[in-house]
Amino acid sequence: MTAPTSRVGRGPSGRGSARVPWVLVLPALVGLLFLLLPLVGLLVRAPWATMGRRIVDPEVLTALWLSLSTSTAATLVSLILGVPLAWLLARTEFPGRRLVRALVTVPLVIPPVVGGVALLLVLGRNGIVGQYLYSWFGLTLPFTPAAVVVAQVFVAMPFLVIGVEGALRGADRRYEEAAATLGAGRVTVFTRVTLPMILPGIGAGAVLCWARALGEFGATITFAGNFPGTTQTMPLAVYMAMQRDPEAAIVLSLVLLLVSLAVLATLRERWMSV
Repeated sequence: MTAPTSRVGRGPSGRGSARVPWVLVLPALVGLLFLLLPLVGLLVRAPWATMGRRIVDPEVLTALWLSLSTSTAATLVSLILGVPLAWLLARTEFPGRRLVRALVTVPLVIPPVVGGVALLLVLGRNGIVGQYLYSWFGLTLPFTPAAVVVAQVFVAMPFLVIGVEGALRGADRRYEEAAATLGAGRVTVFTRVTLPMILPGIGAGAVLCWARALGEFGATITFAGNFPGTTQTMPLAVYMAMQRDPEAAIVLSLVLLLVSLAVLATLRERWMSV
């Protein structure tokens, strides 16, 4: 005589399914609504009748292009600097490593405007480093497009470092050890074995880094200023438009939102599913 088959936890199709934990679902739905309602408010209050004319405004296009180009440049710089830094934190032992890891994450928790002040004190014309850049090479970073990139790298690179470090810690080191046993050098092991293994982590971290750079405001306005056509990115344009033309601010916000969603929904999903 066979034992009766338990139907507890089985859905209509017969496949196992957990019971819905309503004690978690209800606050989850409230949290989801809290995040979505402001976005719905943008859609409801958007001036759809004049949307096309406002989007093709030269100032809007200039600010959008500046945001896209600088955030892309900041992501490339973050990749060049952040991947080696993540490898150092994940794969090497050195005194003060915990302190270094904490310092890397500081830009995530301090107000961005504080980061902008710190950048001015270091890279300004009279800053600790900036005074030598000016006296030796005649270079002035603040209030230039380069300053926008610097500010974005400062606030966005930690996202990349944290993501890549986690990917490195989760990678199976046996493949690297096998390649080294077969005679591969450290550079070969890193480029031919390590990088392919952590590529999804690098891609996901880069997308988050790009999105954070695209939305940067505080450090940018403090270190780079707000000059239309030169340093005025989309977040700064939204701030200025909100003071003189709220409808224009809504249009700018929608453009920035749609661009961010498009990138996150396509690239991040692609990298996370690799």
